[in-house]
Amino acid sequence: MRRPGGQDIAALFSIYGDPATNIFNPAPPCKTVSEAEGTMERWLLQWEQHGFGLWAISFREAPETVIGFGGLSYRQFGELEKINLGYRFSTQVWGQGLATELSRKALDFGFRTLDAEEIWALVRETHLASQRVLEKAGMKQIAKVAEPLGGAGSFIYQLHRSAYLGD
Repeated sequence: MRRPGGQDIAALFSIYGDPATNIFNPAPPCKTVSEAEGTMERWLLQWEQHGFGLWAISFREAPETVIGFGGLSYRQFGELEKINLGYRFSTQVWGQGLATELSRKALDFGFRTLDAEEIWALVRETHLASQRVLEKAGMKQIAKVAEPLGGAGSFIYQLHRSAYLGD
């Protein structure tokens, strides 16, 4: 896991532009390289402003090949801005436990390095695999929000620092 950069735009476009990786995302797939560049700019701004953000993820044995993006970033939850755990992986690596591994590392980073009080996550109610990932990582479902345009809503997950560290 490392800070992403301009060299990762092709991987970002490939992963975020794949309709399969967007099945549970209310936003459509990334349509153009320019759109991917805009996403990367927002991610890098998060890094500049807060000193952390989503990571580019690769296997140790092939660090030049990005297989996904994920980690912690600030996200709006209604009127509140919270630290959010999120991820998206290439379909070629689905089912290998990588989302769970990333989630655990991100939570550890958030609570031990950032000293966050709580970390949140948002997952579509139809995305059972991601719900299991968040629960295996120790997060608890605390609310459900409706989709403003109809269709499946989303669950909000949360984990408090005290529950994570056992305080």
